[in-house]
Amino acid sequence: MDAGDRNDDRRFRAEGGLNDAKIISPLSRPEEQGFMNDVIEHLKKEESFHDDWAKTVDPASVQVKELACACTMPETRAILKELGDLKGKRVVELGCGCGEASVYFATQGADVTATDLSSGMLDLARRTAEHHGVAVKTHQCSAEETNLPSESFDVVYAANLLHHVNVENTVKEAYRLLKPGGVFAAWDPLAYNPLINVYRKIAVKVRTEDERPLRRKDVAVVQKYFGDCKTSGYWFFTLFIFLKFFFIDRVDPNKERYWKKIINEHEALKPIYAPLEFCDRALLTIFPFLKWMCWNVSVVGRKK
Repeated sequence: MDAGDRNDDRRFRAEGGLNDAKIISPLSRPEEQGFMNDVIEHLKKEESFHDDWAKTVDPASVQVKELACACTMPETRAILKELGDLKGKRVVELGCGCGEASVYFATQGADVTATDLSSGMLDLARRTAEHHGVAVKTHQCSAEETNLPSESFDVVYAANLLHHVNVENTVKEAYRLLKPGGVFAAWDPLAYNPLINVYRKIAVKVRTEDERPLRRKDVAVVQKYFGDCKTSGYWFFTLFIFLKFFFIDRVDPNKERYWKKIINEHEALKPIYAPLEFCDRALLTIFPFLKWMCWNVSVVGRKK
């Protein structure tokens, strides 16, 4: 099931891991308790999936600088340009994963709190930070209910997160965490591109079963809280690289994550990627509505 279609007031807090999950609102009817059991089961699956993934990753292999600067990471390059100088700013990342972004923010002088549902990923993020000579605070929680202080951060960042969670609850929580004038920045996959949808049907072993790519209504939720957001699409013609991986390089999408491979091989891919990105920019400038047919979308909004 997908928790994203449920009501805001049905929320949970995970303390000490999901085995000790506590229900915030008392539930009297059996169907409500059944719903919460489904939500907690969903979260346990997410935690287990990412714990197992974290065990396979060497902190020295986590590509911190590449995530921010690689030619094949147009989403983060654009967001970092919007965020500007991070020195001295308080930043919280929701769903930090391996810790690439959190550690990069710390290398830029930010005071960083990395949050994740997975204790394994948080441990990996800590070790990655140590490898790069910086420190990040870590906090295990769901993105919908962080239990962090209100209006205590200058930036709330979420990468590849919203399609795993209840969008309304997560954006509402981000709004609560931000100081007035603070910035919410997120990027995630969209639901509409047919090529990516074929990839999703094939690559079932490297994706969680309950993830839900964003639709226009989900982006509208961000706009509801943050007003006139800057919304940009990425990967249209550049998706030719996925076709190259599959048909020319014969890379099994169930054995290697394509969206990791584009970072790992960014230098080798640059001669192909650069002209394709130029075409993307030209196309989306002339026909901005085609951003909804891209693989990924970024949304940047400021709390008034």
